[in-house]
Amino acid sequence: MATNRNFRTCPSSGLLFHEPAEKLMRWNAVVGVVCLLLGGLLAIGVVLTRWQAVHWLAPDRFYQVLTAHGINMLVFWIIFFEMAVLYFASSTLLRSRLATPNLAWAGFWLMVLGALMNNLAVLRGDSSVMFTAYAPMGAHPIFYLGLILFAVGALIGCFVFLGTLVVAKAERTYEGSIPLVTFGALTACIIAVFTIASGAIILIPTFLWSVGLVPQIDSLMYKTIFWAFGHSSQQVNVAAHVAVWYAIAAIVFGAKPMSEKVSRTAFFLYILFLQLASAHHLLADPGLTSYWKIFNTSYAMYLAVLASMVHGLTVPGAIEVAQRKKGYTNGLFEWLRKAPWGNPVFSGMFISLLGFGFLGGISGVIMGVEQINLIIHNTIYVPGHFHATVVIGTTLAFMALTYFLIPVLFRRELAFPGIARWQPYVFGLGMSGVAVFLMGAGTLGVPRRHWDISFAGTAFAYEFPGAAWLMMALGSISGLVAIVGGGMYLLVTVYSVFLGRRIETPGFAHVRARDGVAPSQAPVAAAITSHGQSAGFSAPGTFVLAMVFLVAFALYYFVNWKYLSTVWPLS
Repeated sequence: MATNRNFRTCPSSGLLFHEPAEKLMRWNAVVGVVCLLLGGLLAIGVVLTRWQAVHWLAPDRFYQVLTAHGINMLVFWIIFFEMAVLYFASSTLLRSRLATPNLAWAGFWLMVLGALMNNLAVLRGDSSVMFTAYAPMGAHPIFYLGLILFAVGALIGCFVFLGTLVVAKAERTYEGSIPLVTFGALTACIIAVFTIASGAIILIPTFLWSVGLVPQIDSLMYKTIFWAFGHSSQQVNVAAHVAVWYAIAAIVFGAKPMSEKVSRTAFFLYILFLQLASAHHLLADPGLTSYWKIFNTSYAMYLAVLASMVHGLTVPGAIEVAQRKKGYTNGLFEWLRKAPWGNPVFSGMFISLLGFGFLGGISGVIMGVEQINLIIHNTIYVPGHFHATVVIGTTLAFMALTYFLIPVLFRRELAFPGIARWQPYVFGLGMSGVAVFLMGAGTLGVPRRHWDISFAGTAFAYEFPGAAWLMMALGSISGLVAIVGGGMYLLVTVYSVFLGRRIETPGFAHVRARDGVAPSQAPVAAAITSHGQSAGFSAPGTFVLAMVFLVAFALYYFVNWKYLSTVWPLS
């Protein structure tokens, strides 16, 4: 039996918010946006330095800025927002009280403290070791300690999420199995626990090494274990933003999965195989056997690729089925042409899906081929790839969800609706240019970590082809466009949350969770939390898009084998 707790039912969406969970969602989202702001400002220095005609920052300052940019964007912004998503997917979608709110707050403040310590270590100038922090490069001890505290705080948040699932089950706040969106969040949580444990295994001894208690850190051992943390943290993002895709499809269209069992199976494949993609960072290392490399990047990883392709088919397929039920049945793509492209919740999600699939997904599989990996491993192709996955895929999906949460969670009207309408297009177009042009430059051999592609003043000069210089310039210009798009998002969200017109809604009332169930006339809550699937595979347009994807995948795969063949005479 549920005990009395403070709940609020949103009258516009029908979603039920538990007061402690709502506050935690707000604070995690706000701090995440602050980290995004810091990372975006630092991105200006990175972009204007990699643009060879400008070449703004000196090398020491460049690597300092690059380190802070990478960690704030790849770790702090995304994981803070993911904590908000976990609490939303558990407490709100299951209509349950949050388990152990005090422990959740302890985890939040540990994350804040860890982020502050890590940024302090980098900005003071003695920890410019970049996101990877490869040993034997050494950073200040508080650099490692900050990451450890942040990871512990995130782990606490994961356990609170799992505890909330137990509470909801015990107090019977929902019927049947958990909703698909919550199942996706559970997938992200399970991968996060593995990821954080991997980080602890390597970061704790590295911290002890930094203070002189451990004599040395083997570089190959560090690199191998680090990528179980460094890359798997991005797999948490994949599971989380796919869950957001399903949520937005339900929010905007009332769409149900084409097959809920298939979608859940795809999430389960993520748990079993997605982390194996970490191996593509190790394919050029001599200390690992070819058997290990081939197994991890071929037979096993393909099952994770299959899962992503399933989601890439079922999410737009569910939208198409929902649209066709509304009468958009003319031709293959009327359902898509008549979609609400002026709604940033939808446009951000759909651009995220396309960018992640066509740019991030295809390039990720290419990088996972052992032979092809050799020609692009340490090139700027790699940042091009992860800007497609983490930024277009995850960040843009989270931006889209924010536009829904501002009136529902923060109870504020969305400010500057015209800017919000165009923001996903500006950000998505700019970041797509970054991904495409950096991957093109990387294919031509431009290095990933060197700040100067002219190699001025070096003993052994090397001249890249003019196309590489052009692509780096176009990539930087695209980066500036993406920064403008990020600024548009920050303007809309920050102004809306702190200065926007308040939406007057009923306050919290002491009710039992089962008494606070969203009313049947609230379509958003019903769509996200209901079970079932769409009727049949009546999505011919999505099938055509899937075939286009497969053709693009095959062509790009064989083009890269062609590039590889050009280096064979060197042997």
